[in-house]
Amino acid sequence: QVQLVESGGGLVQPGGSLRLSCAASGSIASISTMGWYRQPPGKQRELVATITRGGSTHYADSVKGRFTISRDSAKNTVYLQMNSLKPEDTAVYYCNANVRRYYSDTYNFYWGQGTQVTVSS
Repeated sequence: QVQLVESGGGLVQPGGSLRLSCAASGSIASISTMGWYRQPPGKQRELVATITRGGSTHYADSVKGRFTISRDSAKNTVYLQMNSLKPEDTAVYYCNANVRRYYSDTYNFYWGQGTQVTVSS
C-alpha cells in the first residue's frame, strides 16, 4: 500500500507565496519521477512540474520562473515553492509519484488527495 499526502495549501493574495509538500509512505522500494498537477475550477487536471530522482525538472510554461519543484528522496517527499501567485493559479493541487513497491518489478503512478490553493484579493 502506498499513500501520498499533500499539505501547505491555503488562501493567499495575488503576488504572495506558498510552499506545498507531499510525503509518500507505505510499501515503497523506489520512486522515480515525482510531480505536481493541478485542476482549476471547471477544467481538467494539468501538469505543473515534475522532477526525477536525479533532480532534472520540467515545468509548464504557465509557471516557469515562478514555481520551483524540489525533492528529498531520502524522505520520499516532493515540494512545490510557488511565488508571485496569480488568481489563475487557483486550483486543487495534486502530487504524483511513480513508485515501485517491494517485491514488484514494475512502477505505477500514485496520487495524493489534493490540497486547495486559492489566490484572491
